[in-house]
Order: sequence, then structure tokens, then C-alpha cells
Amino acid sequence: MVQLLMWSEMSKTYLKGEMITLIEMLDAREKRVRIQQELLYKYPTCALLSATMNIPGPVKTNEQLRHAFYTVIKELNTLFPPEQIIAHKHRALATGSEYYLVLNEAPKELKKELIEVEETHYYGRLMDLDVVYLKEDTLCSISRTELNQKPRSCFICNDEAKICGRQRRHSIEEMQETISQLIEKGRMK
Repeated sequence: MVQLLMWSEMSKTYLKGEMITLIEMLDAREKRVRIQQELLYKYPTCALLSATMNIPGPVKTNEQLRHAFYTVIKELNTLFPPEQIIAHKHRALATGSEYYLVLNEAPKELKKELIEVEETHYYGRLMDLDVVYLKEDTLCSISRTELNQKPRSCFICNDEAKICGRQRRHSIEEMQETISQLIEKGRMK
């Protein structure tokens, strides 16, 4: 009981911040697609890493979440030699941090590297590391299943995350507790 109360208080701390609306999230998503298009139209033969966080609930960013985000971004930047990095862009928004990295690398190879980060970095589970590229002037992305990888697993039960999300198996509070625990464990590293 004491452990549960401790985690509950922690989640209240780690997931405090400005509350945003669904409309704001949808607007941010639209703007993200426009930025992806702009970058790839400018560098059509490159692959684009588009990084965001996977945070359920109305609070998408705060000091702790930004720290986790930047920790992963810092590590991502060390994976690629400078001559492979063509351009980058960062946006710190109330809807969450966004990072774009244009790379001279094959999209499938890039996605393999990013899956490794999502699976092994202590904050990797909180990240959405998407690979976007142009194919005949159309934005395309690489999925895990295209690379014969298992889909992302749920924060809580390790079943497929999309199925848990679609069926709303877990409450936002339950997911926020798990995220708070991940953040705390990461801070201890």
C-alpha cells in the first residue's frame, strides 16, 4: 500500500504540466506532417527520423518529460557520423517535443537502428521514432512489421500496444503510473 501511494504521488509530480486539447494535438499532428513534407521535398533522397513521445493523457510535456526526450535525442545524434546528418529541426511545444533528423541513410536500415533504441534505451519505450521517406512524391513510413519485427508492446501488460489502446484495456492513470516509474528508473541510471 505504501509503495502504491509513493508511485501515485510520483506520477502526480512527473505528469504535471499544461493540459492540452484534442484539437491542439490534431493541429500539432498536421503541422508535423507539413514539416516532414518540407524536409523531404528539400532532401528527396534522404530518410527522415521524426521523433516524438508517446505520453497518454492531457499533459504531453513538462521538465521531466523534456529531460527524458533530450536524453534519447542526445544518444540518437551520437549514432550517426556528422557526414550522414543532412539537417535537423527541433520544436518544443505544449503538445510535446518534436525532433526531425534528415539522414543520408536507407529508410529500412535507419528503422532497424531506431527499433534497437526503442527497445534498449531506458526511455526508449516512451519514444515514437518514426522513419519517413518520399516515394513518388508521397510520404511513406517504415513499420516494424515490414522488417519482420514484433509490434510495440503495451506499457503495462506487454501485449500489442495498438490492441490495448484500441480496446482501452488500461486507464490513463494506470499508464501514467507506469510512465512515472520508467522516468524514475531512468533518472537513477
